[in-house]
Amino acid sequence: MTCLKQNLWLAIMAVITLFSCTQEDELPSGTLKDGEVNPEEFSYITAFNEEDVVNWMSYLPDAVSLNSLTIPGTHDSGSRHEPVSGTAKTQSLSISEQLQAGVRFLDIRCRHYQDAFVIHHGSIYQHLNFDDVLNACRQFLQHHPDETIIMSVKEEYNAEGNTMSFPEEFNTYVQQDSALWHLDPGIPTLGEARGKIVLFRRFGASENIGMNASHSWADQATFTISNGNYSLRVQDEYVVSSNTAKFDKVVQVMEEAFEAGTADNTLYVSFASGYKQILWAIPNIPGVSDEINPMLNSYFSTADKGRYGIIPVDFVTAELAANMVKSNF
Repeated sequence: MTCLKQNLWLAIMAVITLFSCTQEDELPSGTLKDGEVNPEEFSYITAFNEEDVVNWMSYLPDAVSLNSLTIPGTHDSGSRHEPVSGTAKTQSLSISEQLQAGVRFLDIRCRHYQDAFVIHHGSIYQHLNFDDVLNACRQFLQHHPDETIIMSVKEEYNAEGNTMSFPEEFNTYVQQDSALWHLDPGIPTLGEARGKIVLFRRFGASENIGMNASHSWADQATFTISNGNYSLRVQDEYVVSSNTAKFDKVVQVMEEAFEAGTADNTLYVSFASGYKQILWAIPNIPGVSDEINPMLNSYFSTADKGRYGIIPVDFVTAELAANMVKSNF
């Protein structure tokens, strides 16, 4: 081989070697020896696309437990109708619109009426049935199978005209599409819950299903529900005399979640919802949300990355939900 050819060959080999080393150095730390990527590690390397809030859970690994996240929620999620302004309506967005905005905790209040569940806020029928709620959730999860929905189910108002109990009625809905539900007791991981509705149970049942919030729920209080190997820490002080004091209570439980760390097997739920009592104790719901929501939005605009638990709000907006979601990344 001539000197010129030998030098050309050495130069080519040097370029190939340099390119190979560069490619290896650029591989994500989660790459395995056979070239596969470990999704649990790679998920944290993949940057969250802030324009893709509708799929925000897809950016997280399967091993993440639901209690280690910040989860936007809505209070009385189906309440969009009221006879008197400010007294019963708690949301402007439909269930589908809430889910599209990033909400992943729904608070569903069911009146047991003539062997069916109809959605109420107190005595006020919300022109919505449980089938409507489930259809909205089903359609969302079919299009976004990496997401999950935590659904609080609670009996509301007076039961009338039924041939079965509330838990038996609930079971009939489950049996219509059992694959839609995650009913195992305890707090699941994302991998276990993807594509499903996770039950947050606020009704008594003979079976131990879902996350059990059916006992020890204190009225107008901050409290803990112990369930053996996991707990629920809840702030639900809904009669509000001072919005500043209410906001402080919301933040107190959010920051308990942040400081406890993900090894703590507690699900934190801090309701930012509430109402002020006006003349003759008539509730004024926007009198709270109109001040609390901007305060929350400002808080999450600068919040450190970490878990703050589930924060159900009245009159959720896409901006507020997105700012909560960002704290996971």
